[in-house]
Amino acid sequence: MPAKIGRTAQTLNEWAKKAEVDGGRRAGVPTDVAEKLKGLERETREFLQANEILRKTSAYFARAKLDRCGKP
Repeated sequence: MPAKIGRTAQTLNEWAKKAEVDGGRRAGVPTDVAEKLKGLERETREFLQANEILRKTSAYFARAKLDRCGKP
């Protein structure tokens, strides 16, 4: 049967397991929750990168201000 639809038996088995998890008939993380988590992890990485950029920028301008204030 798997050869007729162009998929391996393992792929079909994984699809069946995922359908059972999504349907609440098997323990595991449902697809929608996994996708939401993945999106939140990506968003967190982006926020952390932006925060690092802002931190470095703030330090740069603070040093520049100190340099200007310290010169006669």
